[in-house]
Amino acid sequence: MKDKNIEMAEKIAAAVSHKGGRTYYVGGYVRDQLLGRENKDVDIEVHGISVQCLEEILDTLGERLTMGASFGIMGLRHYQLDIAMPRAEKAAGRGQKDFEVFVDPFVGEKKAAGRRDFTMNALMQDVLTGEVLDFFGGKEDIIHCRVRHVNEQSFVEDPLRVFRAAQFAARFGFSVEEETKKVASAVDTGSLTGERIMMELEKAMLKAAKPSVFFENLRQMNQLSVWFPEVENLIGIPQNTKFHPEGDVWTHTMQVLDEAAQMRDMAAEPLWFMLSALCHDFGKAVATSECDNGIHAYGHEKAGLPLVQSFLGRITTEVKLSDYVMNMTELHMEPNQKVSMGSHIKSYMKMFDRSVCPEDMLLLAKADHMGRVGGGTDRAVLAQKYEETEAYLHEMLGVYKERMSHPYLKGRDLIEAGMEPGPLFSEALSYAHKLRLAGISKDEQLRQTLGWIRTAEK
Repeated sequence: MKDKNIEMAEKIAAAVSHKGGRTYYVGGYVRDQLLGRENKDVDIEVHGISVQCLEEILDTLGERLTMGASFGIMGLRHYQLDIAMPRAEKAAGRGQKDFEVFVDPFVGEKKAAGRRDFTMNALMQDVLTGEVLDFFGGKEDIIHCRVRHVNEQSFVEDPLRVFRAAQFAARFGFSVEEETKKVASAVDTGSLTGERIMMELEKAMLKAAKPSVFFENLRQMNQLSVWFPEVENLIGIPQNTKFHPEGDVWTHTMQVLDEAAQMRDMAAEPLWFMLSALCHDFGKAVATSECDNGIHAYGHEKAGLPLVQSFLGRITTEVKLSDYVMNMTELHMEPNQKVSMGSHIKSYMKMFDRSVCPEDMLLLAKADHMGRVGGGTDRAVLAQKYEETEAYLHEMLGVYKERMSHPYLKGRDLIEAGMEPGPLFSEALSYAHKLRLAGISKDEQLRQTLGWIRTAEK
């Protein structure tokens, strides 16, 4: 069954053709067809008729929506279909960026495609005939897995294209062409908003098999410092080779990111989980020291919290996201440490209770362990060695969940037992919660808590 958006695109194209114009699929839809990837975002571009004529056509087909009047972008209610008209520009001053962009339905296909960011996104496909127009070698770049800019002027119009280049390379397993890297390295990205950076970061984190490619390309373009200084600061920070044969903290973090990408579908919050993998060792940039007995980063999990907060504050205002990543960063060392130290069950219960998402915390702990490939250390060996640790951690998590599923003492229970709300009330509930973590029944929690209250009141 044909997608309704495609059916509507064909109806629009037929009506446009009747008026002497042509309609093309553009952008990611054409690219992803050639890549054999599904893309439900259908964008079309209408050439050769006036704006008024297109509006009249759309009005006969449904309820027209105007999404970007100055840029000639329209839509139809109940359809996920972006309908655009080609744009052109004219000089408005002497500077490189001093030009005015305006709708020009008669600018021609090649000039319109020339405003696109990358050659693979500059492909146009006639909606009615299926003919693909390729003015800049986009097909060949797809075949050779290259991200290449169309032209320098169109590229620097929007600094976000720097991050899009890195994001496409990560998502598709492509390489960014050297000349494109050179152009990108000269772009000032400081005028961008955190929201736009987050959009590209999210695509790299959730759609790439190896999100490290996103950051490695930004590194090669010298474009980490403005938006990702905390990540850049990990470059060259040494680690104890006994525990980290892979190299510096940057290398470790990139490996952890790629390991986390293999687990993100199991995470309760995939994006937040991936951001935690990125941020987990920020503290090593400030906590690492070298002494006679080696390299240490004592307390880095807490030292990194202000850095994580600063980084997240730059790209998002979502409080729950920040709380999650801060919590995961602070606790990321604990699961594996507790197993290696042979900690008591009580210690595990406290750890899980502090975690905003114990399941995701264990995924991060595993990714952290696996991100140590190098210096003769094989990934398969790391995975095999971790099996017993992982099994025990999940066993302890099962105990925690089982204890949390039982009835427990609440405030109303204390009131019914005769206690009046006051200074000791919250402390009493905190004491009762400790009993709950210890696996003590609700009745016994009440008995012991009332005893604690009587002692505290003396």
